Amino acid sequence: MNNSHPGLRWEFLAERPECAGFLTVRNRTYRYPDGRQDHWDILCGPRTVAVVAFTEDGQGLLARQFRPGPGRVLDELPGGVVEPDETVEAAAARELLEETGYRAGSVEVVMKTYLASYATHVRHAVLARDCRKVAAPSPDAAEFIEPVLLPRTDYVRHVLTGDLTDADMGLAGLVAAGLLAPVA
Repeated sequence: MNNSHPGLRWEFLAERPECAGFLTVRNRTYRYPDGRQDHWDILCGPRTVAVVAFTEDGQGLLARQFRPGPGRVLDELPGGVVEPDETVEAAAARELLEETGYRAGSVEVVMKTYLASYATHVRHAVLARDCRKVAAPSPDAAEFIEPVLLPRTDYVRHVLTGDLTDADMGLAGLVAAGLLAPVA
């Protein structure tokens, strides 16, 4: 924790698990700079990766699947958990292959961010280029996924609608691919 700003420093006092699963909710107690104490629910989870993928002929690649949070089927960026002994790049390539059957010609990490201000969960955006179909998808047992190819303009439009759970990762990938201009 960066304590170089004593007037903004919160002192960690205690933590207890509330519920555990893919993301664990932990209730942490902090003492504020003014001496008051309060409780915060913190989401803790593994590193994850979301892949902005383009085929050799420039089409965007998505994974159509049911998402329990929104409660409906969405066209998502392929991705998943980065295993503890795995690099982000290796996880991106593995998840892309498992969920779509496509192998990336190259992968590049383009962003890393926390899920939210109340989360320890770190997410990575990866840009995959020159993807080529090499196998049938082989998703995990709890995944039911259909690969979706979209023309580049439709893919960009889809990401810009925000009708997916990793829209921020998608935006980072689109900027890295030169399809959106960063604000100067």
